Amino acid sequence: MNLPLWRAEAWRWAAAMGAAAALAGAAEPAPKSGAPAKAPAAKTAKAASAPSVSPIVPNVAGVDFIDTSFENASPLWYEFATDGTVLINLLYDHERASPNRAAGHVHFAIQGKPGTKVTLELRNLDNVWNGVRGNVARELKAVSLSEDGRTWRAIETDNSAGDRVRFAVELTGPRLYVARVEPYRISDLERLLAKIRANPLVGIEPIGKTVQGRELEIVRVGREDAPRRVFLRARAHPWEPGGNWVVEGLVARLLQGDAEAQRLLARTCYYILPMANKDGVALGRTRFNLLGKDLNREWNKPIDGALAPENLALEKWLERMIAAGKKPDFAMELHNDGGGRLHISRPPVPGLPLYLERMALFEKLLRQHTWFTEGATNGAFRNSGTLGDGWLERYGVDAVVHEFNCHWIAGLQERPLGRHWQDYGAKLATVFEEYFAALGK
Repeated sequence: MNLPLWRAEAWRWAAAMGAAAALAGAAEPAPKSGAPAKAPAAKTAKAASAPSVSPIVPNVAGVDFIDTSFENASPLWYEFATDGTVLINLLYDHERASPNRAAGHVHFAIQGKPGTKVTLELRNLDNVWNGVRGNVARELKAVSLSEDGRTWRAIETDNSAGDRVRFAVELTGPRLYVARVEPYRISDLERLLAKIRANPLVGIEPIGKTVQGRELEIVRVGREDAPRRVFLRARAHPWEPGGNWVVEGLVARLLQGDAEAQRLLARTCYYILPMANKDGVALGRTRFNLLGKDLNREWNKPIDGALAPENLALEKWLERMIAAGKKPDFAMELHNDGGGRLHISRPPVPGLPLYLERMALFEKLLRQHTWFTEGATNGAFRNSGTLGDGWLERYGVDAVVHEFNCHWIAGLQERPLGRHWQDYGAKLATVFEEYFAALGK
């Protein structure tokens, strides 16, 4: 039976709740015309006084609470299975005017008795993209753990069921944080900005605000009169913190103050939008801004600022830079996914073959100077509307989308943590130096 998606969902929910049975017994059929009404059957005293039986299983011994009261925590609800498994049901965020939905951000804390061993199961992972269902469980092959929310380690998960993810942990103290990947929060960004703000090589320019009024800033590292300019944006999708760690590693390297750092900044200035979707990061969302817009889409046309003020602020900044003769020479959008490739788009623009040659050079230098091994998208790839596609098509800016694998770094044979991505960012400065030198810029 082919049902529309919403109707199929409603049918499954009704079946699971026993709605059909409830409806069948809810009322007697109406009497035939002229027949006396049938008196309702009297309940026995025993039935009337019997307490209702709750289907809820009591808490697992040793587990007191799943805490989501802190910054960047996942919206979720939970319950306990009869075998003691804690069932974590993630909540979706939805795209505006489409069936698309996303749940994949994981960040919560288990509170309980030290020494407690518990199995957790992540559910509600049936995302929908472009009207097609796809379960994110296949990409959720690892999670990160921390006792203090600062020092993290990664463990493997079991996603063999296909639509859910299971893993076991032990509480070594009264609290254990669980996250999909090592988190990077607004407070982490604020600490970075406070640390570098007074540096004469740094400028921090407010460019606009998010839907909820959080300030967006462009961080400049280097001299404004440098002949080359690189732009980076991170965190368009709030669940993807890898880009923030890359940015932090890059900034730290550029401001180290040694002779090599001075050389790296001699001819190149970096402009960074470090956290594009601050509202989503604060509230633990997965993909969209708070008005249901994907901030890595619709760059192929002017932005609707009423729905995506975050993108309008960046668009206006870019247009001011171009008007001032300071168009970026290279733009890179930083993301996480389960593949880790360099997404090179192919819009119908003049000079596309030369652009592809430059991107092949960039990929070669990434392989040479970083742990990058995953490669680039194939010759048929185009992801219209992304920043990597739209900035090339609309503004003539060489741009790419760089994904970082969220569960495995092939070049290191390790599960990713923030320090791995910081190291990558530190080496990006050398990649850009050699890239521009090879182009004679």
